Amino acid sequence: MTEPKHEDTFKVVDRRLFSESGELRKDVAEQTEREQNAADAVAAKAKAAQPGAPAAAKPNNSSPAGAGSTSTDSATEPVDMKPANRSFQMLVDFIARNAAMLLGGYTDPRTGQPLLDLDGAREVIDMLDALRETTRGNLGPEDDKLLLDVIGSLKLSYMEISKAAAAAAMKEKTQTHP
Repeated sequence: MTEPKHEDTFKVVDRRLFSESGELRKDVAEQTEREQNAADAVAAKAKAAQPGAPAAAKPNNSSPAGAGSTSTDSATEPVDMKPANRSFQMLVDFIARNAAMLLGGYTDPRTGQPLLDLDGAREVIDMLDALRETTRGNLGPEDDKLLLDVIGSLKLSYMEISKAAAAAAMKEKTQTHP
């Protein structure tokens, strides 16, 4: 007796947030609202479970979700926030963290000393400069300001740390070779 063969199939699921026209897809908005309602319910239960805490009224989010619906809770992000904006901010943050790491922001776990790579940090800062030049005129004002602030801060840190490193190297050189 042979076992019946199970046909291997796959299912394609569209996970894009926006339709071809650029509008938030209805099922995405509904899923976001369901997730928000579930998070609100968990938060309300946790708050109610605290000893001595007054019972909190659960916010009423029972309205049907639409393409332009937003939450009235100020602690949540609006549903219509453009993911590209958030992705750009995450990209800038990722690159800036790498530059900060190379500028001594993190310690080497083996030695316990700050990790300092001025050449690598300069290259990462140059990448951010190239990103700014490439996106000039195509960013929103807040993204442009974020990028400009991050670049300025990293360049200032780079200058201060490179001056301190040069002074330390000069001091070491004069101490070893009188």
